[in-house]
Amino acid sequence: MDFEFTAEQKAFAKSTADFAASRIAPHRRDNDVRGSYRDGLIAEIAAEGLYGLRVPAEHGGLELDAVSAGIALEELAAADLTVCFPVLNAALVAGVLAANGTPEQLRRWLPPIARGEAVVAVALTEPDHGTDAANIAMTAEPDGDGWVLTGVKASIMATAYATHGLVFARTGGPGARGVTAFYIGLDDPGVTRERTNDLGCRAGGRGDLVFDRVRVGREDVVGGPGDGFIEVMRGFGFSRALIALMALGVARAALDEAIAHAKSRVAFGQPLSKYQSVAFSLVEHATVLHAARLVALEALTRQDEGLDPVLPSNMAKWWAPKAAVEAVQQALLVLGHLGYTEDGPIAQRLRDVIGMQLADGTAAATKLVVARSLLGREHAP
Repeated sequence: MDFEFTAEQKAFAKSTADFAASRIAPHRRDNDVRGSYRDGLIAEIAAEGLYGLRVPAEHGGLELDAVSAGIALEELAAADLTVCFPVLNAALVAGVLAANGTPEQLRRWLPPIARGEAVVAVALTEPDHGTDAANIAMTAEPDGDGWVLTGVKASIMATAYATHGLVFARTGGPGARGVTAFYIGLDDPGVTRERTNDLGCRAGGRGDLVFDRVRVGREDVVGGPGDGFIEVMRGFGFSRALIALMALGVARAALDEAIAHAKSRVAFGQPLSKYQSVAFSLVEHATVLHAARLVALEALTRQDEGLDPVLPSNMAKWWAPKAAVEAVQQALLVLGHLGYTEDGPIAQRLRDVIGMQLADGTAAATKLVVARSLLGREHAP
């Protein structure tokens, strides 16, 4: 078992961290106040190649391993969690398309993703169907050689910026086998967007996508009609580990800020770091974050080695965001009034990272996956 990144992964981590520190972190608070990315940010991320993390090289991408994708998202999240969502979506969707698309579809779909020209959203969740995604209600009615989509997709990250979407709709009977996945442009006049007013990740562009008789063709189907959902969901087996690392990136940045403050702030004649109540609490959170990070990296390593990542990925997803929220809250307490004010570095991080407890499955949903693995479906909830 090797706990070291390769030389290439270390170099990639440094280049991504340098980019994030210079081009993303300085604008984090302004993005939050404005509720949107600064002009030019999406293009700058594209110039770094970060939308092509999982796009095959033959289609213009970096074709990086899953661990490297996790490295990139962790470094971006340390600078500003909100910028991770288009990058995460590009990695997930590109992987799904590469595994299920025809050669002609890949030539049409993947290069624009790698170049940042196609900003993608994953349109699965609905107002009445979140965790129970296999029972979505959005319809795709047959229409000649295609379908007509009608329905609402809710709580979709990057809605404000997305040009394309991986959209799931019901083409057949109940359950997963009745759902088909489509990759389509979102510029159709039948598609409208409704932004949400969120506690955190305000620049992330979360919202609803409303489809009013949007026509799609057979060339837009990912996989096959009626079985695309099953094939596509397999591509999301490691995504929860990526989200775990995003949460841990936020927590790492907050803990670093708390450590720096504890060493410089003097109270009763000595730095805060000299008090056990401060130092030991930081040690405890640093230990838990380190352990959660190893679980997430195990999942991504298993993905790269062709092994099943689902168990550690779901373990990481329920644990890491919880640990991250608790660590950021402790960092806020160490900074005191400087942590509580929105003018300081911590308050936004706490608001933002709370959302990671919901993204791509709640703790209850991910624990259910783990329970079924440990106990067997017949003995699990």
